[in-house]
This record gives sequence, structure tokens and C-alpha cells, in this order.
Amino acid sequence: MKTGSFLRRFTLSMVCALMISSFGYAMKPALAEPETGTLTKTTWLWHTQLIQTSPAELLEFSESQGIDIIYLQISTKVQPASYKSFIRQAGEKGIEVHALNGAPDWALATSKPKLDAFIKWINDYQATAAPNEKLKGIHVDIEPYLLPQWKTDWASLVGQWQKNVDDLVEQAKAAELPLSAALPFWLDNDNYKVPDSDQTLSSWMISRFESVTLMSYRDNASAIYNTAKGELLEGERLNKKVYTGVETKPSSEGNFITFYEEGNGVLNEQMLELEKLASTHSSFGGIAVHDLVGWMDLVQRDKPIN
Repeated sequence: MKTGSFLRRFTLSMVCALMISSFGYAMKPALAEPETGTLTKTTWLWHTQLIQTSPAELLEFSESQGIDIIYLQISTKVQPASYKSFIRQAGEKGIEVHALNGAPDWALATSKPKLDAFIKWINDYQATAAPNEKLKGIHVDIEPYLLPQWKTDWASLVGQWQKNVDDLVEQAKAAELPLSAALPFWLDNDNYKVPDSDQTLSSWMISRFESVTLMSYRDNASAIYNTAKGELLEGERLNKKVYTGVETKPSSEGNFITFYEEGNGVLNEQMLELEKLASTHSSFGGIAVHDLVGWMDLVQRDKPIN
């Protein structure tokens, strides 16, 4: 889900800060609120520096689009005071903020210290935050299939991933925070069974987390629903929530992955249709839009030039 190195994301954040500051002027006349009924919507914010430079613009947009949860990446380069201020302002708009982090190597046993450091940061933060400044959850994006071991030593890699997930679950329970995760939509395939088991890897993951968000990226509601249907059925059996994901950023995998070409109007139309299709499942939690900065760009591009 993430692209490039931290340095690249940092550089992008500086560019996006300038971009978002320009959005502020365009947004003042008020954005048209999408018709999504009671649909729960989440989004990712990877460019953490923006909570220091453009918090009002981020939250104004989020409120206008009916966002309920922001998955905000934790960066040690951003001071806790900035998190506290942003989370407090988000709460005033009815938006929850969940701590976000992860990397492909978080599936490896050797990376366990990185996971522990993430949870320690959260615990330390929660200990000094006022009630209206506290994080409301934890969201991880690990994606071990991007590692070479996925092809060369799959069973060992999956076993390490499972162990790290179980450890995260226990630490999240101790922190009294719900734990969710991003997953690819294809882990329900019979080719991806838990080692020495008939259980699909998606089912195992869904059973561990409070909810999962599928990277079910396609540019029409029917295709998104079809990619997510297997996990929605598994979520029903496990009494867990499954969010369907949509993409707003350009994709090297093809135009059919993202709404970048179609624009925000089509995105809103297809989210309404997706809600109708997926709501037939009790497991359907809502729609996750990747990501907040890409979504803001999509809306800005749809605005008429005066």
C-alpha cells in the first residue's frame, strides 16, 4: 500500500503541504457532501508532517467527506504535542484517529523490536494524553508478500508473520485499543492456506483482528465487491468487520485499479453502489479510501476552473 522509502514520503509530504495549503482557499465555499447515508468511512494519512502544517485543511476535508476514522502514521519526527492537538481537533468533528504503521519486514521475527517500539510509543503517548487527545485504535499495514521470502521460503515467512500478529494482538489488548489491519483481497485463495492447515490465510488473519481492510482496489463497485466477497463471507462466519478499500492515487498496475482517472464524482457514485452491494453482508464495516492526500487531490481536480 505504501510506496517508496521514508525519504521519498518525507519529500512528498513537503510537496503535499504546499498543495493542501492551496486547497484551503478552494474548500472555503464548502464542499458538496457525498450521499453515503450511515456508511462508515476510513482513510489513511501517511504524510504525518501535514498534521503540523495543514491540520485545519485535513480535518475540514475529512469532515466534509464524512470520514469517521483516520489511520495516522506514527512518526518519531513529529512531536507528541502535534498528535495531541490534531486528535483533539479531530474528536471535535466526530473523527477518530488510530495509530498507523507497518512495513513488509514487520512479518519477520527479526523485526519484532520494531513492533515493540511502535506499541511502546503508543503506550507512552496514551499515558500523557488527555482523554480527548487519546488514540482510539491501532492499524497495521505489513504486506510481507513484497519480501523475496514470499516466493523462496513461504511457510517460514507466514509462520513468523502469524507469531508477530499474535504478539500484536496481545499488546493491543493490554493497551485496551482495538487492532485492525490492511490485507490484500486474494488471501482467501486456496493457494494461500495456513501452513499445515486447511484454513485460508485470510480467515486466520480476520479471526485475529478486530477488523480488516481489504486492498480491493478496482474502479467500479461490482469489481470491488467481487474481489472482497470471499472475505466478507469469512467475516460473517467469524463475526468480524471487513472494510472494502478504494484507491485514488495513480497505479503502476493499471488504470482499472484506481479512481484517479475517473475523478471524485465517479468515486462517490461507485461508493454508493458498493455500499448497496456489500451491505447484504453483516460483516461489512464500511469503505476505506486510500489515501487522504490522494483523495483531496481528486476532489481538487474535479473543481471547475473559475
